[in-house]
Amino acid sequence: MIQQTVFPFKIEMAKERLTAHGGLALMAEFNHGIGLRDLTDQYLPGPGSNRGFDPSVIVDAVVLMLQGGGRSLEDLRELKNEEGLMKLIGRDEIPEPDTVGDWLRRMGDPKRGEPGLEGLDRVRGKINERILRRDGIKEYTLDADATEIIGEKADALFTYNWNKGYMPVAGFLYETPVCLYDEFREGNVAPAFGQKEFYLQCKKRMPVGKRIGNYRADSASYQAGLFNQLEEDGVKYGITADQDKAVKALIGLIKEGEWKEPVRGCGYELAETVHCMNETKKAFRLVVKREIRRQGELFEVKGAPYFYHAVATNWLEEQKDTAAVLKWHNQRGQAENFNKEIKIGFGMERMPCGQTYANAVFFRIGVIAYNLFIGFKRLSCPESWMRHTIATFRWKIVQVAGRIVKHAGKTVLKLMTDLEKLEFFKGIRRKSFELSLCPDG
Repeated sequence: MIQQTVFPFKIEMAKERLTAHGGLALMAEFNHGIGLRDLTDQYLPGPGSNRGFDPSVIVDAVVLMLQGGGRSLEDLRELKNEEGLMKLIGRDEIPEPDTVGDWLRRMGDPKRGEPGLEGLDRVRGKINERILRRDGIKEYTLDADATEIIGEKADALFTYNWNKGYMPVAGFLYETPVCLYDEFREGNVAPAFGQKEFYLQCKKRMPVGKRIGNYRADSASYQAGLFNQLEEDGVKYGITADQDKAVKALIGLIKEGEWKEPVRGCGYELAETVHCMNETKKAFRLVVKREIRRQGELFEVKGAPYFYHAVATNWLEEQKDTAAVLKWHNQRGQAENFNKEIKIGFGMERMPCGQTYANAVFFRIGVIAYNLFIGFKRLSCPESWMRHTIATFRWKIVQVAGRIVKHAGKTVLKLMTDLEKLEFFKGIRRKSFELSLCPDG
């Protein structure tokens, strides 16, 4: 016989109940143990008829699809093909992509009062509360950051980068990096819009007994109203200063002898001064970094051999010196990684619907999927796994082949793995079960 393939093997359809994502059952157990299904049915409106799906069926399916690596509603069909695995986790039916799309539009419809956004907000808040309750931390650092989602959708508007899309804003807790609050915005809404109100919404969603003690953000948050609110709440902040005319003039008044290298030969110098805006009630420190322009500009700026970076802060000098303020503020760059994990890791870099309000619901489900993953890492996995991204988890845990069999009246998931990883999986299941016994404990 003439060979017709590169390697000499055949492909046939198996009639056994097999799965290529055996580890996804572990994440499904955690999601159920922390209360995703119950909370979704509790806070979201039910189906309009007996033939409709409960909201938990739809949200649970989308969350599992995103955690498993799906990037569009069409990828729900892959979950439908995992019939044995879905029955293993109590899901006999997975809704069609078109059904989920219609549900997203109904849940986000402003004419109906956006019931899905409000309900998912409460679901996210309750899940966050159950995760944060177990971290032993009382005071957190809030990192606020906007991110651009590019999408050629019917309702999408141009962002400041001249891309059609959206500009959601998210607030992350640095110590336990759950997304505390998300606000899905039109593309033409400036990141600086409503920063004080966004902070207040984040503050409102902190669990009882915990507080936002520190705040970091880029120059979009350089606003007098926000500064005054943070001072009133006793929150320490580090916010990139907008280098307006007043700030530039102040930097120009810093004497040459005041510029110091924090570490000899580091290539940059630091100095600081005091500043206030017209409407701020208190003055604040302005920590400034300058670095020599190593590459010439096309149009040289006369008398400007340096470029500057300034940070506004209310940390007292005895609490953090100039270098310590800059180092602490630079950690806000981690928020970019959190946003990247949501967008790339959980498929939020593309939106499924033409309507902005429907995409807002989808984005919030994506945030919930991300927060559940943070909880899964911290509450069910060893400490050494906390820094792994969802891509690593999929490679090491989710994408494990398995066979589902019935034996002695019990259902068994036989995984293609070694003994060490099998014991690791069993340990994850034990911790998820303990969580399920008292999720609010």
